[in-house]
This record gives sequence, C-alpha cells and structure tokens, in this order.
Amino acid sequence: MIFKEILIRYGELSTKGRNKKDFINRLRENIRYSFADVLPLNIRAERDRMFIEIENEEKLQLLMTRLPEVFGIQSFSPVASCTKDIDEMKELAIKIMEQYKDEELTFKVEVRRTDKTFPLDSHAIQREIGGTVLRNYQNLSVQVRKPDVELRIEVRNDAVYMMAQVIPGAGGMPIGSNGKSLLMLSGGIDSPVAGYLMMKRGVRLEAIHFFSPPYTSENSLQKVKDLANELTKFGANIRLHIIPFTEIQVLIKERVPENMSMTSTRRMMLRVADKVREEIGALAIVTGESLGQVASQTLDSLTAINDVTSTPILRPLIATDKLDIISIAERIGTYETSIQPYEDCCTIFTPASPKTKPKLEKVTYYESFTEFDELIDRAVRNREVHILPEKKNVVDKFADLL
Repeated sequence: MIFKEILIRYGELSTKGRNKKDFINRLRENIRYSFADVLPLNIRAERDRMFIEIENEEKLQLLMTRLPEVFGIQSFSPVASCTKDIDEMKELAIKIMEQYKDEELTFKVEVRRTDKTFPLDSHAIQREIGGTVLRNYQNLSVQVRKPDVELRIEVRNDAVYMMAQVIPGAGGMPIGSNGKSLLMLSGGIDSPVAGYLMMKRGVRLEAIHFFSPPYTSENSLQKVKDLANELTKFGANIRLHIIPFTEIQVLIKERVPENMSMTSTRRMMLRVADKVREEIGALAIVTGESLGQVASQTLDSLTAINDVTSTPILRPLIATDKLDIISIAERIGTYETSIQPYEDCCTIFTPASPKTKPKLEKVTYYESFTEFDELIDRAVRNREVHILPEKKNVVDKFADLL
C-alpha cells in the first residue's frame, strides 16, 4: 500500500479567528469518537489541515467510508510520500495514477513547493512529473482548467507528498462547537432531518420523545431509538429522554375540545421539553416543524404553541418542502426507519378537523380546568434516559404499562 496518511481539509473552520484552535480540537475529538468502536487513531492537527496515519489497507478503507459523515471536514485525500528525489517522485506518481489506467480522463499536476532549497522549481516539477504520467498512461490527457484528476505534489522540508483523490466531506462545523440543544424527536421523517441539520452547524444534541403506552407500542419506541442511533454516526453520542405522556394526553382528550386538542398537546410537550432542557443545560429546543405542513404547523398554531416558553425554538425545516426533506432523509439514512408503520403519540387521538387558526385565549381557557403543572413535573421525573449508541440492554421501565 502506497498511502501512509489521510489529509483532512477544514473548510469553514479556516475562517475562524482566535477560536480556531478550539474548533480544530473539537473536530479531532469527534473523529476519534467516530472510530472508537473499531480502532485508535494517530491524528496530527495543524493550523490549516489535519493528518491521520494509515498502517494498512483495511484502515484506509474504513477511514474512506466513515470520514464523509463527520461534520467539520470539507474534504480529505489519501496521501503517499517519498524522499526528495525526482526519480522517486516519478515512480510514486506512476503508482498513484495507476488507479485511472482504464479510464479516458484529463489531468494536471499541481505543485506546492514549501522547501525552497529543492533544486527544481514548481514549473519544472510539473513538466517532469506530467511528462512521466503521459508516457506511462496513454489514456490520460492534460487539461489545465477543470481536469478530471488533479495530481497534487507538496515538496515539504521532510519529504515529498502526493495525492490524486479529493473526497468531499460533510462540511459544516464540528459537533459541540456551537452549544447544546434538545431535539423533539418523533418517529416521523422530519425531526431526524432537523436534528441532522443542527448537528451540521455544530450543535450537540440530546433528544426527547413522548411515549404513550398502551396507545403507542414498543415497536414505535424502538423505531425512535433507531433514529437517534442513526444520528450518532455523524460524530457524537446522543442522550434520549423518554417521557411517559399517556396521563397528560388522555386528560387533554377528555377536557379540551377535540378541534383544539392537538394545539394543547403540542403546548404540553413543549412545556415538558423546556423543563428537561433546563435540567440538562441546553440552550434551545429543536423541532422538525415545516410551515403549513399540518394543522399544528400553521403560523397561528405555532404562535399559540410557542406561548408556553421564552426558550429559543430552532426550526431548521421551517421553509423546506416535504420532498426536499425526504431527499435529505434518504441521503442520511433515516428515511427507511421513519416510514415504518408504527404509531407515535403525535398521531393518536388526532382530531378529524383540527383548528388551523387556534385562538390563544381559548386554548388557555380550556387548559385552565386541569392542573397540568403537577402532571408535567411527574412526567419529567419519571422519564427514562438512554445513551446512544447503547452499550448494553436497558430494562424497560414502561413494560408494566402495556
């Protein structure tokens, strides 16, 4: 194997000022976390790039598979090296370009010469290496502007480094670099995508799910765990808070007019979520709401629901079409789990004709006949917490409720 390390480019991190070192350290730790289950990594971080050592082909393939899912990486390349001898450089270039021997492609040689004592300048190196590649691979032709393949050569003080592949990364910011928020995670398509987009902006997530046995099943709960587990592959574990919500939801059904019950249900969920958020030290609540998608997501409904808290509510999908949301879900691997046909508490007791323009004063009037504060406190106290990915089986506290 000719490749000895992976070069990682930071992308957006490169624009950071005095805090740049903190962002880089966070990215390094997130990369270590992403591979903690399979192998330790020797990572060397510099101001403008990061390097991961490669010992064998198996490690290289694993890195190539998982690194595209780690936020904060703009792109990365497998890198080979040799001594600062032009003949060895030619030999290495031939080996690297061999992977393209069966394709009709264009290429160019790009040289970065940081060691100014090297006897050949950048243009001379380009001519020597480019000519060698052309003589050995007749299927390749030179194209200076937008070639199919760019053979990059760096002449550093210690050695010469070469690479030809540039693999796109996930972009964004390292998870944890922009604080922590609480994701309201249902079993649907939207909320996992909302969580993914917030993680891409560097937000560390904990998740909350409302479980209403016997109206919702163990299968629906496992589905949510699976969705939370899918999100951990992007560079951080997730604590999932399972809220026993049956008592509150049944009382809403009994005491709030049917056409306003969905608004009250969402308001009580938000009140519970806000208490959990305060306990865990999160700065905001994240939802998967998209404006106008359902009755509870009209501007009037969102205004009535928001009234229960002054906490920032982050809605990354608010102006996103459903088809675009589905496309992201398919790309990140949550779609097939989300469409499994198990009910969640948002879909049970759904009124036939929910209010799309609920009046806040009417909602609060009907809620005033029930003391929800005590019920909310009890639900928060009795929640079950899972750390995903799970290390061991956890005893289900809700088994006796089914």
